[in-house]
Amino acid sequence: MKLSSYAVGAWHQGADDGTLVTDAVYGEPVALVSSQGLDFGAMVRYAREVGGPNLRKYTFHERAAMLRALAQYLQARKEQFYALSYKTGATQYDSWFDIDGGLGTFFSYSSLARRELPNERFLVEDDPLTLSKQGTFLGRHILVPREGVAVHINAFNFPVWGMLEKLAPGLIAGVPAIVKPATQTAYLTEAVFRAMIESGILPEGAIQLICGGIGDLFEHLNEQDSVTFTGSASTGRRLKVHPSLVANAVPFNMEADSLNCAILGQSVEPGDLEFELFVKEVAREMTVKAGQKCTAIRRVIVPKDKLEAVLEALRQELSRVTLGDPRRPGVGMGPLVGAAQRRDVQGVLEQLKAQGCEVAFQGSPELLDGDWEKGGFMAPTLLYSPNPWESGAHDLEPFGPVATLMPYEGLDEAIALARRGKGSLVGSIVSYNRQEARTLFFGCATHHGRMLILNRENAQESTGHGSPLPLLVHGGPGRAGAGEELGGVRGIKHYLQRCAVQADPTTLMALSNEYVRGAAVREDVVHPFRKYFEDLEIGESLLTHRRTVTEADIVNFANLTGDYFYAHVDEIGAKDSIFGKRVAHGYFLISAAAGLFVSPAPGPVLANYGLEHLRFIEPVGIGDTIQARLTVKSKSAKDPKPGERPTGVVTWAVEITNQEGKTVALYDILTLVERKPAVQNSTASA
Repeated sequence: MKLSSYAVGAWHQGADDGTLVTDAVYGEPVALVSSQGLDFGAMVRYAREVGGPNLRKYTFHERAAMLRALAQYLQARKEQFYALSYKTGATQYDSWFDIDGGLGTFFSYSSLARRELPNERFLVEDDPLTLSKQGTFLGRHILVPREGVAVHINAFNFPVWGMLEKLAPGLIAGVPAIVKPATQTAYLTEAVFRAMIESGILPEGAIQLICGGIGDLFEHLNEQDSVTFTGSASTGRRLKVHPSLVANAVPFNMEADSLNCAILGQSVEPGDLEFELFVKEVAREMTVKAGQKCTAIRRVIVPKDKLEAVLEALRQELSRVTLGDPRRPGVGMGPLVGAAQRRDVQGVLEQLKAQGCEVAFQGSPELLDGDWEKGGFMAPTLLYSPNPWESGAHDLEPFGPVATLMPYEGLDEAIALARRGKGSLVGSIVSYNRQEARTLFFGCATHHGRMLILNRENAQESTGHGSPLPLLVHGGPGRAGAGEELGGVRGIKHYLQRCAVQADPTTLMALSNEYVRGAAVREDVVHPFRKYFEDLEIGESLLTHRRTVTEADIVNFANLTGDYFYAHVDEIGAKDSIFGKRVAHGYFLISAAAGLFVSPAPGPVLANYGLEHLRFIEPVGIGDTIQARLTVKSKSAKDPKPGERPTGVVTWAVEITNQEGKTVALYDILTLVERKPAVQNSTASA
């Protein structure tokens, strides 16, 4: 078949035959890939002029709902993607990481956005900053979607996850994308992308696809655009300095190959559970995706006195791995993506051997089906570096089922060897000794984007060394590309422009749709707790009646709660306290304030949802009088589950003051408020 690109709202086939892509298992032809004839400038304009405005019409929550619906649509069709994935050389286990992992990222970002982002088209990042003595001049950071296109250039090893993990945060942010998959496995990416378009869930122009070369695409990018790249460090460096990207200061995020390590703690002995965990983790990382993972373990750093034990255990573990057609039951490792990739890995392997590495173990070439010559099969290979400081394993990466064992003497040397990789995506520490783990972590953290500390307590639920998670950053310093992807909300912010705004409190409230202390408020004769979610306005406020705190209040609260702290109930002790007198419990003040502002009868306010940012500022003593002001700070509509009544979360800013007008306490309370019932339209016909 001939793959198609999706550009300017239509499918296009390349004008020439392009590149022939073959099956990784048997070497049989699979697809022709070409982007010849595509108008890359038109694609960029279409993304900016159609895709961007269409996406930005929606809020974070609405875009998150699209992502979830799209993940569900793809999940219902994943078996057809698995069938194609086998052709890339992936076993079912490998495909689970790629296909289900990609869908999981969509689901995760959908939930994250609805949980942590407002139901708005912009993001207010932090609390207001007071820039003047009287508080009439404030500053704040507001993030808005960039008005460009995100170009995603992906590697061959994860044709599904690589696309979806980049799309998820960008689409949530409201930025359209152009996806360019690696040619070798583009047929799987195209199949998933085609299903995304067929679903009709995303607005027009939100995503486009290039199967083949990118031509003059970079020439059309400007300062509002961005580029993400996953692949070899050499290719990434070349693209990063493209004249157009440099001239327009186009953000370029690179996630490159890296020489990741696993360190076995000195305290671990053969027979310990951690020893077994270490061996299994190294073997798994060598064989999952046939070692074609940018996070795979390349350097195995072990105590010198445990070297022989580790070597023997790894030999036994790797000798159990069966190669062959990944569709066959019992096959533990499929081929590399193709014969050309095998030649590349073997070439690096020869260089490593020339630089002091010895072959400690090489698996059997026997296959359960498949073609060794035409396919990309390569047996797992474990190298040993007797002189680790002279080893090429710190500089050369065999992107396949190859790792190098190297000894260390003392934790300082283990740390130094780990840092010789000049920047890695991930490293693992296997130890049950917390002080040892602490020493290794802080010694290695500067040179790693992520560190896994594995032991008997987390092994059951650990996702493993090589699995990036949506909520944690994926990327690393130095050789790893100095990029950063995922990381929860951090990943979304890469596609938003942070703008510092300076204004008076009322203007800042109008901009942010969030009450700012000092802004003008609006009061109504109707108690705010008697109003539906839609009727409440930002800045709507209630000033309560007053209440004088008595000794009986303090004693009764102490008796009720059992809190007999001396500053509240001990007259003599309280005189020596920082207050110089008996004071009311802080939590009594919160309770008393609730009694001042709550409207007790049934109404639209359904439940207390939480309390945040509590600060006690001034003590309240016996005879002091308090008053509360309750103000609508922000609102966020919730997506109702089936059978639930529609609701929204209202955040209220609460300020408690005393008889002198001084602020006693500040905090936010969150309430679940009912939304108005939907109006049923009825029509009658004659």
